Amino acid sequence: MKGEVAAAFSDEMTMGLKKIEDKHSPRMAAEARRRQIVDVAISLFSQKGFRGTTTKEIALAAGVNEAIIFRHFATKKDLYSAILDQKACSDSVQDLEATVEECMRRKDDRAVFEAIAVHILESHERDDSFMRLFLYSALEKHELADMFYRNQITNRYRRLASYIEQRVKDRAYRRVDPMTAAHAFIGMVVYLAQLNKFYGRELLNISNQEAAERFTDIFFGGMLAPAAAKRQPRSKRK
Repeated sequence: MKGEVAAAFSDEMTMGLKKIEDKHSPRMAAEARRRQIVDVAISLFSQKGFRGTTTKEIALAAGVNEAIIFRHFATKKDLYSAILDQKACSDSVQDLEATVEECMRRKDDRAVFEAIAVHILESHERDDSFMRLFLYSALEKHELADMFYRNQITNRYRRLASYIEQRVKDRAYRRVDPMTAAHAFIGMVVYLAQLNKFYGRELLNISNQEAAERFTDIFFGGMLAPAAAKRQPRSKRK
């Protein structure tokens, strides 16, 4: 009888402890937990940099122990790769790529450049964590900087440069170095995105759409071949 009571008491204690454990550390599906860890890592890395953030801090913020971190990401490099993949596969990036590809297929030059500019400005305005990640990684000479540059930035520049090269061959643009032109356009848009985020819109207080239109106008002013310039519609702004 005593044995049965003890066993029942033990089972009750076990159930009680399990409820407490579940309350404070709810179980998640593996994919959901993996995404949560990535989100927490992005947040901490963007606030404190890579040198200032430990896996222990990531685990604490995620409400798990470090063993869970390494169960999902065997190495820090795996975690960094997951951060890049999550950003590259976001809905907004996928939508942009589909839109730009369609505009490029139609050779709708204005739509191509305005879509890229609006996306850069709005994505950084909505969430500056990736901008901060990239700056931290570059300043700290962290391996993520090289991974991000080679896996994402270079591909986007090359795609835009390839389109510019084709339009030069079509004689829509004057003869220019395509990669230099791609850097010129994206560079001025990214710089405005940084100014807007870090200092506000004091110097250029216009909407993202209007900024995209103005930059495209300026860019085309130097890019379009004389005959194409006459045919190219300007932005609709007054």
